[in-house]
Amino acid sequence: MPTDLRHTALREEPLSLDAALAAVRDPACGGVAVFIGLVRDHDHGAGVSSLDYTAHPQAAELLARCTEQVAERHGVRAWVEHRTGHLEVGDAAVVVVTAAAHRGPALTACRELIDEIKAGVPIWKEQQLADGGVEWVGL
Repeated sequence: MPTDLRHTALREEPLSLDAALAAVRDPACGGVAVFIGLVRDHDHGAGVSSLDYTAHPQAAELLARCTEQVAERHGVRAWVEHRTGHLEVGDAAVVVVTAAAHRGPALTACRELIDEIKAGVPIWKEQQLADGGVEWVGL
């Protein structure tokens, strides 16, 4: 089965689920798992009006390494893109798509990948709160 796809990117432009699905599609892959992280209107009980993502200079390299490791471990094709810059409520902040011959590895890899990205890739979120305050997350 072709498991050679490992796409990662940090980008300021809106993310495309259609591009991700098209990229991972392969006749050998019967299971595709998708995670889309959206900007929500609240966090920790406070209203959120918008946010800005800032990536460490090594974030792209660490994102690629994390994606490669998880994809290799589970034998999946993987597409990961994370936004940087200013986002509004409802915008897609991260798209993770994995594909495998069967649903099990695709689902497991997708879940593991987003968890490892959140834990190990230095991308920080500055939330503009509805009350006018500001909160940094992930420092």
